[in-house]
Amino acid sequence: MGDERAEPRVVTEQRGDAVLVGINRPDKRNALDKATTAELGRVIAEAGGEPCILVVHSTTPGMFVAGADIAELAARTADDALGAINAGLFERLEAHRWPTIAVVDGPALGGGCELALACDLRVASTRARFAQPELALGIMAGAGGNWRLAQLVGLGMARRMLYTGLTLDATAALDAGLVDAVHEPDAVLDAALEMAAGIATRSWRALELTKLALRLHRPATTTFDVAAQALLFESDDKRQRMQAFLDRRR
Repeated sequence: MGDERAEPRVVTEQRGDAVLVGINRPDKRNALDKATTAELGRVIAEAGGEPCILVVHSTTPGMFVAGADIAELAARTADDALGAINAGLFERLEAHRWPTIAVVDGPALGGGCELALACDLRVASTRARFAQPELALGIMAGAGGNWRLAQLVGLGMARRMLYTGLTLDATAALDAGLVDAVHEPDAVLDAALEMAAGIATRSWRALELTKLALRLHRPATTTFDVAAQALLFESDDKRQRMQAFLDRRR
């Protein structure tokens, strides 16, 4: 059963030329369930009407996104995988017409790391952590982690993170090229907004066309990722591993 809170899962705020997109599910460590991804998708679609820099962050200090909601993920089937719930959301985020910035203040794990990867830039606090633990749960990083990670940090580091579950702290992420800047927790959001303000002084049309040009370099792997994830979602291995994870958490 999902959470029954009355608060919205996503909170938006206009700050100059930036639209803050705040993920607001602290009782579940901002885990991405279907309702949260749907709300994020709606916000991204609405933001595409006027030039703006999207700044994706958490409304809760010390937290980014712990990943997908494992309780919900454990019940998902091949049909759900083929629906590309998270992969489709991150494709829409990547396709926002103007630059996007992820503000990572805390763990960005699994789908949370993939959410940050789908943004153009990443600004981290000193307490940020990045990892792709999907293989330990019997699935794969099928929402962009397989190729966006390699584009940013190189194939060797991507293999280590995906195969071994290696976690990068903020300093290691900066050294690897996974994040663009690191700040103290109380300054990280302001630093991202300052970056957004600097970007917004440039030509909106030139920004849009430059982003389109850069997207020409992306590999076309999403279709394979979705199909492969559909196969994994139906496996007994996935069900057993996710149940063990949920049992440990209880």
